[in-house]
Amino acid sequence: MNWQFAYPWVLLFGGTLPIIWGVRLFLFSRKQGIMSSVPSRIAAAGKSTRTVTSWVPMAILSLAIASLLIALARPQEVIDFTKTTRDTIALELVVDRSGSMEEKVTFDGQRITRLEAVKRVVEQFVVGDEESLNGREGDLLGLIVFGSFADTLMPLTQSHDALVEAIRRIELPRIERERSTAIGDALMLAIARLKASEDAMRREMDDQDFALKSKAIILLTDGENRAGTYSPQHAAALAKDWGIKVYIVGIRGGTSAGGLLFGGNRQEVNDKRMSAVAQYTGGQYWGVDRVAYLEQVYAQIDELERSTIEISEATTYNELYLPFAIGGLFGFVLSTLVRSIVYRSVL
Repeated sequence: MNWQFAYPWVLLFGGTLPIIWGVRLFLFSRKQGIMSSVPSRIAAAGKSTRTVTSWVPMAILSLAIASLLIALARPQEVIDFTKTTRDTIALELVVDRSGSMEEKVTFDGQRITRLEAVKRVVEQFVVGDEESLNGREGDLLGLIVFGSFADTLMPLTQSHDALVEAIRRIELPRIERERSTAIGDALMLAIARLKASEDAMRREMDDQDFALKSKAIILLTDGENRAGTYSPQHAAALAKDWGIKVYIVGIRGGTSAGGLLFGGNRQEVNDKRMSAVAQYTGGQYWGVDRVAYLEQVYAQIDELERSTIEISEATTYNELYLPFAIGGLFGFVLSTLVRSIVYRSVL
């Protein structure tokens, strides 16, 4: 049986038991001397059973204390604890929520904002669909959104239910000064998050040579870099130095035959610049104007190479403290009764 203590430090208090015994023996040795004018008669009388066994109440009390300490340390049986290896990548999803993402489009027969359409496709990329997207189970995924400023909505996690909830909570900025497009700052934040996650895993594994084989960013935008401190080119240089690939999906405006996902766009994506940024890091750029194209892009990203990390699967515990707690309380009661009834004249 695999078991453990939830609070093993509590057991350190067990070291007080020898001290209690020492004090008890010292006090008992001082009490047992008797003044008599006829010591030979006392010696001939010998020792009674109660005198010889006077240590019993203290022994019961010690066992009771030890049992309660074990109960407080919370012994647990570990159930279904397994460590497995799984192929995974660390991937930051970066979504544009600038003002232009407010334009209405037709998606799945509904008239919704461009941002809402993008959120649905990104969610499908995470959880999978019944067609081209397999989902990203086991991968480390994070979520960053940006308008004039870049914000982390979800740090890298394997809890994809929480990530999906974060995707659904993406909203357009309500303040006009936050509705611009800071592509460079968003990329910088995503790069920093990936690097910090890799460093944390290296420390956790105590392996200075550990590195995630695949670290990537998928940035989805419908405009040019118009705000922020950093340019996309500066971010691309840092990403290349740290071995991070950048994949960019540019949402184009305009109209075309065949049914578009996206309507007119007030600030067009610069395909040439975005393509240069992505290719510099070893990534790729896609200009997208149809639903099918967007899904194909994410299906291609599904084929990214993966690296192997060790993962602890969900663990459940069976609490074992109750018998020790009951035994300890019973021991206290028994010690008190034995001391007051059987040994009251000797102790």
